[in-house]
Amino acid sequence: MNQTVISSLLPVILLIALGLVVGKRGWIRDTSVKDLANLVFLVLSPALLFHAMSTVKVEQLSLWPVASYFLGAGVIFGGTLLVMGFDRTSVVTAIANTYSNTAMIGIPLVGLAYGPAGMVTLLTLVSLHSLVLLTLATVAVELALAREQAASGQGTRRHIVAVVGRAVRNAVIHPVPIPIIVGLLWAQTGWQMPEVIDKPIQWLGQAFGPLALVMVGVTLAHTRVGTHFKGALLLAVVKNLLHPVLVFGIGRLLGLSGLPLTVMVVAAALPMGANVFLFSQRYKAAEDLITAAVAVSTGIGIATLSLIMLWMG
Repeated sequence: MNQTVISSLLPVILLIALGLVVGKRGWIRDTSVKDLANLVFLVLSPALLFHAMSTVKVEQLSLWPVASYFLGAGVIFGGTLLVMGFDRTSVVTAIANTYSNTAMIGIPLVGLAYGPAGMVTLLTLVSLHSLVLLTLATVAVELALAREQAASGQGTRRHIVAVVGRAVRNAVIHPVPIPIIVGLLWAQTGWQMPEVIDKPIQWLGQAFGPLALVMVGVTLAHTRVGTHFKGALLLAVVKNLLHPVLVFGIGRLLGLSGLPLTVMVVAAALPMGANVFLFSQRYKAAEDLITAAVAVSTGIGIATLSLIMLWMG
């Protein structure tokens, strides 16, 4: 196996495995997972994202690689609705097929494999990831619910403008895009961050990767796949393999190559993100299947990521 793939994936595997052991032995109980997740997402993640973008100039950013990711996701999202029909379950399945774990797994992995330049490309995607995909899914599922209610004679739901507005607000006012935007704005000022402030932010950001990966393992230890394995495996194959292949093809059509294309393909190959599970819970659609799919997608993600990274060279 390529040395870069080994050196990038092995630390990820070891930390997730450590989390599995910790979870299985009960050192971190199921009731404590939410508190640790809050620490990761509300404290460590913003510090890392701000620090990573605080030295990036706007001219370094490119939206073409990000466009290839979202176009690939759009093809799979629309295809899922065509195959399954338009209802809550199909929308939830569609977001499961397209929403990557760009934070907890993506940031540590891309940082190890592709360095600061790769991180700039990934964080450009991260800043828009939830905004685009969760807004799309929210609008679609609200339309599906309105259709269900109209068919059952229960009246109409909120106006679609209100639905879109709420979805956009929730996606923007979030601990992921805000520190990216603030860090980018800070970089444009040219000001130097005082070391007494910069150093603690840097330390917090450095703690994100290891703790986030351990948390992935702990979450897997408390997840039961049960009778949904076959359905979960199908969703995982679509997410982990079909999505990156589509992104690669679309990226080539857009004239992309080199590191930007590689990072987007690897981002598309990442396992399903935790927001997929939360989305299914919120709209009470296919909760058990999606829970199993997130676990299976993460479980086979090491193998599928290895294949994709080797393929991209």
